[in-house]
Amino acid sequence: MKKKVAFVCVHNSCRSQMAEGWAKKLGSDVLEAYSAGTENYPEVKPLAVQVMEEVGVDMSGHHPKLLSDIPAELDILITMGCNVECPYVPCKFREDWGLADPSGGPIEDYTEGKK
Repeated sequence: MKKKVAFVCVHNSCRSQMAEGWAKKLGSDVLEAYSAGTENYPEVKPLAVQVMEEVGVDMSGHHPKLLSDIPAELDILITMGCNVECPYVPCKFREDWGLADPSGGPIEDYTEGKK
């Protein structure tokens, strides 16, 4: 049985989308990957889509989602270091990755994972 993992940040427009994309590409045999945000946002950041497509991860079908759009119970919850406390989400394991938000910066911020 696959583990359900979700990557959560505020807008679900960049870091969490990229993490979902990698998880689907690299872990599809063992993971059901999701991503979500705590606030509405209109689009996935174009630079996030661009850098992922450059490394072979198709994010053309990705769109921002809210916590209510993903499974209510998860095996693994990863937050992206948004300096926000996520609402309670039932999970077996929770971790914060503390990733800096590259939104609004140069493309190098999307590819280098600056903290």
